Amino acid sequence: MTLQQMEYIVAVDKCRHFAKAAESCGVTQSTLSALVQKLEFELDVTIFDRNSHPVKPTAVGEEIISRAKVLLLNAAQVRELVATRKGESVGKVSLGIISTVAPYLLPKVLKYLSINHPDIELHVEEARVSALISQLESGELDVALLATPVNNSELLEIPVYKERLMAYVSPDEPIHNVPDLQTGRLPVESAWVLREGYCPNRGIFPFCNYKATRQAVYEAGSVETLIKIVDENGGYAIIPELHVPLLQECQQTNVRALTNPEPVREIAFVVHRNFVRERLLNIIADAIKTVIPPAMLDKRLEKFPIKL
Repeated sequence: MTLQQMEYIVAVDKCRHFAKAAESCGVTQSTLSALVQKLEFELDVTIFDRNSHPVKPTAVGEEIISRAKVLLLNAAQVRELVATRKGESVGKVSLGIISTVAPYLLPKVLKYLSINHPDIELHVEEARVSALISQLESGELDVALLATPVNNSELLEIPVYKERLMAYVSPDEPIHNVPDLQTGRLPVESAWVLREGYCPNRGIFPFCNYKATRQAVYEAGSVETLIKIVDENGGYAIIPELHVPLLQECQQTNVRALTNPEPVREIAFVVHRNFVRERLLNIIADAIKTVIPPAMLDKRLEKFPIKL
């Protein structure tokens, strides 16, 4: 049993096709197939149902693949630990990010890294929280920037910054002229909702305790699209503070602060609990510090490097 065989069965599981898996691993199909069969013979089990189209794991195969992912993650961590001690290049990095953070953070972070760390091979995955958490657990992502808490014992949260959540209100909405918008008194019937983005804060926003608000609940993650929906249909939406500078000047007049209580979300690095790439986190943190106002940064991150 070898790590190479573990890599191959994980690749077949991901691609659900032996030829595509071999291509992704940079080997011939015959080589990959032979080593997978050798593993099956050694364990005296069938890992893949080859009569299925596409190929899929057997019940015991799913359990073996799950453990193979953990083994590969641990092996990668050992290599990263040695590379860190030697001061070697960071190399390939897979970064996950939620779409309510990406528009104002990602462009400048990418620019910073390209100038200051051109040796980093960065792959960015923008997706929903549930998908990013799954990829962190399986080792497909190195690190993700998420709104916390994620409430997962397998993952470690490292706070980066906090930002206020604000209301973007249509001029046709009665609350547009209310000078002091109170969070607990926001009207439910006129809210347009990014449920995944803000409703983990159950009890803060009134609309989070309802199955529906208007005719539709926007389940994707684009704040820009949500704003266009409000502009076209009326009502209001909740947007992150850092999205406000991206609005047109006329749209910025529709932004209202919220009080009683003032809603705030925390954005954090989320990594697997066994993650060891400390140097990588500090490089990305340095990039983020060039974008986020100092007053919003986590006080520990502002003063000290990240220590795992």
